[in-house]
Amino acid sequence: MRLPSMSQPFLLAPIAECPPGPPGAQVRLAVLGARGVGKSAMIVRFLTKRFIGDYEPNTGNLYSRLVHLEGDHVAVQIQDTPGCIQVQEDCVQVLDSLSRCVKWAEGFLLVYSITDYSSYQSVQPLYQHIRKVHPDARTPVIIVGNKADLLHARQVQAKEGLQLANELGSLFLEISTSEDSQGVCDVFQYLCKEVSKLQNAGSTDRRRSSIIPRPKSPNMQDLKRRFKQALSSKVK
Repeated sequence: MRLPSMSQPFLLAPIAECPPGPPGAQVRLAVLGARGVGKSAMIVRFLTKRFIGDYEPNTGNLYSRLVHLEGDHVAVQIQDTPGCIQVQEDCVQVLDSLSRCVKWAEGFLLVYSITDYSSYQSVQPLYQHIRKVHPDARTPVIIVGNKADLLHARQVQAKEGLQLANELGSLFLEISTSEDSQGVCDVFQYLCKEVSKLQNAGSTDRRRSSIIPRPKSPNMQDLKRRFKQALSSKVK
């Protein structure tokens, strides 16, 4: 499934922090997946358009940038995550931090490598964990098969990724972070757009619920009737 094309240009400018702002002005994203699938490379590719192939195993870096998205400046925070997701005793601390990240984020990229079948198998439990924390099915989740340029080493077929996405009710696509900068940008921009739409819908619902119903105007005929009754009782 192809994402809608993003025709609007975007501008990347570093910011020290993402200060609180009105709904839609700040977007929090998380990139989840097994170790070595290219999560950090994807994020850096989006933010700088540069591809860096080798990274030290990260402990969870947070990236902040100001993105020009469809005419608006949006403060985007992207949480990179460690690759340890197995439920084991020595991974409890990492899982706790992963859970905090899932609670914090508003939109998610679930990334696997087409050259690593075990990374593909980790997508479904990650998705289920997201849905436990965010039961609202509108919370956007995109499944990404990375390293699509390494066809000679493919272990996961595209139809398998598409089938999983259909079962989970998510969008799916394959990309090559090393060769397709625009594809990576389209993924992140589309996710930002979906989160912004959800934020705007939530703020509209809150405004509607906060409107106090206008009290009904008194019935003038009823007031006249009561006034006449009061006068007649006084006369008696």
